[in-house]
Amino acid sequence: MQSPGGRGGARPALGQRDPQRHADHGRARALACRTVPDADDPVLKGGRLLLAFEARHVRPTLDHVAEILGAGFDFRAARRDEAASRRVHTLYRDAHRALVALPKPTLAMMRGHAIAGGLVLVLACDYRLGLEGDYRVGLNEVAVGAAFPRTAIEIVRLRLAHARASELVLGAALYPATQAVRLGIVDELLPADRFEETVLRRAAHLAAFPREAYAHAKAALIGETLDRIDAETPAEAAAAIAVWSAPASRAARARQREKLGIKR
Repeated sequence: MQSPGGRGGARPALGQRDPQRHADHGRARALACRTVPDADDPVLKGGRLLLAFEARHVRPTLDHVAEILGAGFDFRAARRDEAASRRVHTLYRDAHRALVALPKPTLAMMRGHAIAGGLVLVLACDYRLGLEGDYRVGLNEVAVGAAFPRTAIEIVRLRLAHARASELVLGAALYPATQAVRLGIVDELLPADRFEETVLRRAAHLAAFPREAYAHAKAALIGETLDRIDAETPAEAAAAIAVWSAPASRAARARQREKLGIKR
C-alpha cells in the first residue's frame, strides 16, 4: 500500500483537496468505527487507520499496515450545519476512542503530511515510525479557529510530554518532519530504503507478545484517558463545536483561504 506523495508521488499543497487525504469526515469516521472492532480483518484498503494483527493469525504484510496521513484542513469544504457538526463530532469521538482503546498492538506509518486530525490519528497508535522526507507535521487547530475535541486533546496528553503538547497545541505551528522525533510524534525517522522493512519487523515483534498480557498492560496505561473521554458532557461537546463558528475563527479561516488563493 503506497501513500499519496510517497514514492514518486506529487504532494498536494497544504490545505488543498486531495481525495486520498481529505476524506469526507463523516464517511471516514463511520468506516473507522466499523473497522476497528474486528482488527483481524485486513485494514481498510487505501485507508487511514491502523496496524493490528497477531503473528499466529496473520503474516505481516503492508496490506495490514495503514498509512495515517492528512494534509490538514480542507479549506474548500462547504460549511457544515449544526446537525452535521454534531454528527462529525460523535463519529470522531467514537472512531478515535476505538482506535486508542484497541487491545492489540497498533502501529502508524507516517510518510506524508500529518496535520491536525491526521496527526491525532498517528498519536492514537501505540508505536509510531516516520519516513525521512520533505513534509509537515503539526496541530494547527488554534491557528485556524478550531477547538480540539475532548478525544483529540486526551490522545495528545496521553502520548506527548506536557511541554511538547503545549508547544504543538498552543503554538499551532507546522514543523518539518525532521522535528517529529524531538516533538515525540514518532519514535524514529527512517530512510526510504529501510522504512517498510523496519515497520514490518517492529510490527512482528509487537504481535508476538501474548495477547492477554499486552491487552492488560495497555488497558492500565490508557484507562484514565478513556475515563476522561467518556466523561465529556453534551454541553462540553457543544462548546467545542461552537468554537468553529465564532467570528474570530471564521476570520482566521478566511485569511488562510486568501493566503492559499482559495475561493468559496
